[in-house]
Amino acid sequence: MVLLNREPGLSRRVVLLAVGGLLAGCSQRPEVDRVQLRLATGPAGAVYRRIGGSLAEHISEQVPGAVVTTVPSGASTDNIRMLRAGEVHLGLTSLDALITTDGSAPEGLSAICRLYDSHLHLVVMAGSAIEEFRDLKGKRISLGARDSGTEFTSLRVLELGGLDIDGRYLSQAESAAALRDGKIDAMFSLTGVPTPAITDLAQRHPVRLISLDAQADGLFTAFPGPYAPAMIPATAYAGVAAARTVAVPNVLLARNDLPDDLVYAVTDTIFAHTGTITSAGQDDTGAEDVPEAWRINVRTGISTGTIPLHPGAAAWFRDRKR
Repeated sequence: MVLLNREPGLSRRVVLLAVGGLLAGCSQRPEVDRVQLRLATGPAGAVYRRIGGSLAEHISEQVPGAVVTTVPSGASTDNIRMLRAGEVHLGLTSLDALITTDGSAPEGLSAICRLYDSHLHLVVMAGSAIEEFRDLKGKRISLGARDSGTEFTSLRVLELGGLDIDGRYLSQAESAAALRDGKIDAMFSLTGVPTPAITDLAQRHPVRLISLDAQADGLFTAFPGPYAPAMIPATAYAGVAAARTVAVPNVLLARNDLPDDLVYAVTDTIFAHTGTITSAGQDDTGAEDVPEAWRINVRTGISTGTIPLHPGAAAWFRDRKR
């Protein structure tokens, strides 16, 4: 049972009582005054890993009795799989990978909030012969880690464009290293702007971004809902010109069997501490700054498309309107 005083601004007065057995099939006795939560993040070099670490740190600090640990993963579709299997309680995902063909959420899952938007990057070295999307034909291309949002969206783009490529499955950090070393010709990356792996590569080697303007239009037409036109600005990466692309919202998911008041407290923590989330949450990559957290706000946080809010999150948003 979880008890919560729902007066605005009182998230630290949450009282967690005997919350346990949250993972599917868990047979252990609940631990009084403590709840262990697992949050699925993403691969090395990804914003998911960085912002997931920051969220875990702040929830652990601000929700009495809650201890959140992060679980590295392939990212979006891997996180959805782990959530449905009961291996984790919370997870990050891109909205397009989450929405099923009929527009509903995967069974047993709901959204806590929308966080920030990822942008689809297509990166090549500055001296590459690849000048536009169609030049990818037959080339060695990283599609991101398996079960990632990058894999999901880039395969959609390639299918719509009718291109056959030599696909490789590499994390963002692995992709950047392979591109630098000439082992691949280009890399896709669906991620926040800027993203650590590309930032590090651009600081050491000249790179270019390939425009995906036409491909964005194709996504809007074929899959209405989760996509929006976007620009990766020239200020994002050192010496890299701006490029048109597509943006995809990211959401924080929860299992439906998490107690409502616990999710209410998690939601309150996210929106009450956005400013401090931007400068915390070190992970195993050593990343400290989380600029994507500045984009988290109440106005867009409720916009999770066809994915319903968890009852605890819905209650928090209702209370903000009073």
